[in-house]
Amino acid sequence: MESLVKRGGLLPSVNSLGLTPSVNTFFDDVLSRDIFDWTERNFATLGSNLPSVNLRETDTKLEIDLAAPGMKKEDFKVEIDNDMLIISSEKEERKDESNKKENYVRKEFSYQSFCRTFGLPDTIDENKIEANYKDGILHVTVAKKEGAKKKAPKTIAIK
Repeated sequence: MESLVKRGGLLPSVNSLGLTPSVNTFFDDVLSRDIFDWTERNFATLGSNLPSVNLRETDTKLEIDLAAPGMKKEDFKVEIDNDMLIISSEKEERKDESNKKENYVRKEFSYQSFCRTFGLPDTIDENKIEANYKDGILHVTVAKKEGAKKKAPKTIAIK
C-alpha cells in the first residue's frame, strides 16, 4: 500500500532556503514510478478501467466472469479470432444542458473502453459459446469438444 504524501503543484513555491521543492518532488514522483510494472496494480495509477476476471475450467467447459458494473449488455462485444477469445467494450456518453433564463450552458462527455484477450485451447467448440450479463457480471461459457475430457496426470518413472 502506498503512503499518502502531500505534493506541491507545479507552481513555484519558495521555502526558507529560497528553493522550489515542488519541481524536485515532481521529478522524484515521475522517476520513482516503475513504468515496466504492468501488473493490475499499475493500471489503476494509469487511470485505466481494466475489469477483473475470474476463470474456471471444468471437464466440459471454460467459464469466464468479467466484473463490469454499470454497463448494459449492448456495451460488450465478444468474439473469437484465431483461437483467441476477445471481450471488449466501448462506451461514450454525452450530456448537454442549457438554461437561457439562468444564462448557463453545460456540456460533458466521457469515454471508456477496454479489451481483454484470452488464448483458447484446441479442445474448445467454437460453435457452443454463450454470454449473458446480469448484476454487473458478464458471464461467458465456452463448451469443450466431445471427447476432450481432461486427462489425468501421468507419473513418469525416473531411471
